[in-house]
Amino acid sequence: MQYTKQPLTIDEQILKLESRGLLFNDKVLASKYLQNISYYRLRAFTYPFQDNSEDANHAFTRNDIDFMDIIDLYVFDKRLRSLVFAELEKIEVAVRTKLSLFYSLSTNNAFWYKDEAIYKNANHFQKIIGDIFSDVDRSNEDFIKHYKQKYDSPSMPPSWMTLEVVSLGTLSRLYNNLVANQKKRELALQFGIGNEDVFANWLHAFSNLRNCCAHHSRIWNRRFMIQLKLPYNTTFPFIPRKATTKIRNNKLFVLLSAIKYIVDIISPDNSFKENLIRLLNQPNKLLSIKEMGFPTDWDKLPVWR
Repeated sequence: MQYTKQPLTIDEQILKLESRGLLFNDKVLASKYLQNISYYRLRAFTYPFQDNSEDANHAFTRNDIDFMDIIDLYVFDKRLRSLVFAELEKIEVAVRTKLSLFYSLSTNNAFWYKDEAIYKNANHFQKIIGDIFSDVDRSNEDFIKHYKQKYDSPSMPPSWMTLEVVSLGTLSRLYNNLVANQKKRELALQFGIGNEDVFANWLHAFSNLRNCCAHHSRIWNRRFMIQLKLPYNTTFPFIPRKATTKIRNNKLFVLLSAIKYIVDIISPDNSFKENLIRLLNQPNKLLSIKEMGFPTDWDKLPVWR
């Protein structure tokens, strides 16, 4: 099938949404928003309230939704992404620091990340090293420039420099590919998790969520590709086994719970819970926390107390 849709002017976009049942109390204001937030981007926020079956022409299923209600939901998602991104930054920095320090000291090797023997899969190792080399080559950090200017060998900086400039995705894949041993488990325990596979899964899920936030993708009511593993052997209370049957491990709530758990360990005086509750309590006609995977009495779960 060939794509034949033509671009629409702002006025045509408003008429199209109006014909589908969306209300416009102020079309002048709506026009200003649509000049800066694309119709297609807002589609992610109108979609849940439309009939999207093949022959339904995407008609709105409610007759009380105004364009500004959609904007309110969009702004909520934007603020939520900012909040989540700030907490993920803390986790990312802590992972860089602990991973570099722990393996440097335990192997007595500043360049341990280049040792193929500590990895499970040689092909994955080559890909990871290639990504690390690329990240270092692209870096404009002064400490990387200083190393390259002063030292001829090794060609790559020590891990405490190198891991500071690689992505969370690369860190996640590096940890996941490390040989399963006591060192790998001990690193996971520094984040309160007794199983290295669970910690690797969390890093992968955090990386995916971080990318959504960094690229301004919707996280409200999203089904995430990486399903979070729910651990039972955590150092501190998390989510009881009997409660996990009510938790959807591909929705945002479980990720927020994992973030809360880790941040409470690495930054005990954090205000993540307070900031989240403040955001959730702001008036928002279309917001349903159930759509984000929040169970009933979620704030009674041990990790949120």
